[in-house]
Amino acid sequence: MEVMVALAVVAIALTAVYRMHSQTLFMDQRGRFDTVATLLARQKLAEIDTQDLADLTIDEGDFGDDYPGYRWQMESETVVSDLILEGGPTLKRITLTVDYGDGETTFAITTYRHLYE
Repeated sequence: MEVMVALAVVAIALTAVYRMHSQTLFMDQRGRFDTVATLLARQKLAEIDTQDLADLTIDEGDFGDDYPGYRWQMESETVVSDLILEGGPTLKRITLTVDYGDGETTFAITTYRHLYE
């Protein structure tokens, strides 16, 4: 009887350890993605800042052989604001999405830029 109780306690403990281990693996994978996706998004935004903002619309691509499986998508639109005076700069909203795999894990950032004409 004592052996049965001991086996039950060990089974319960091992189940908890297994669950904790699988959560740790998921958190590690998500942490790696968040770190890499943030750095790739910053890199892409730096590239966008060197382009003419008037030409930005919708674009997508990947990060090459250095980061296989990572893809990006950029959307840009003009935003109307009551705070910008008539004849002032145009405000552009840029949304950049970085995903990994088949879009199962995504990271998105939205920023605004002034376009002076």
